[in-house]
Amino acid sequence: MTEKAKILICDDDLLLLDLVEFKLKAKGYSVVRAENGEDALVAMAAERPDLIVLDAMMPLLDGFEVLKRVKQDPNFSPVPVVMLTARRAEKDIVSALDRGADDYLVKPFIPDELLARISRLLAARR
Repeated sequence: MTEKAKILICDDDLLLLDLVEFKLKAKGYSVVRAENGEDALVAMAAERPDLIVLDAMMPLLDGFEVLKRVKQDPNFSPVPVVMLTARRAEKDIVSALDRGADDYLVKPFIPDELLARISRLLAARR
């Protein structure tokens, strides 16, 4: 990849944002952060990320609603979305996948597993 991919990470847990940002930057990715659902939509429009990592439980607008809006917008619907959330109920996983999530990872998670999933999704997009 000649140009580094831009990843938007959306979570209200600042420590998690720091960890994921550190790991992504160490792999050469460009990172944009959002701490709530509304900021995620603003950042998405302004930054045009190549992939989104999205928590389900965020203030102002939850991740399921953000996912729905991303996938309904023809400008953003091709952007892969990885849900990274503590919500592990089958109905939540199925709901996210039905709304267009490309992957679903439950917290606590293995950071290198997240990186592998991101790498796979970006490679499939090329």
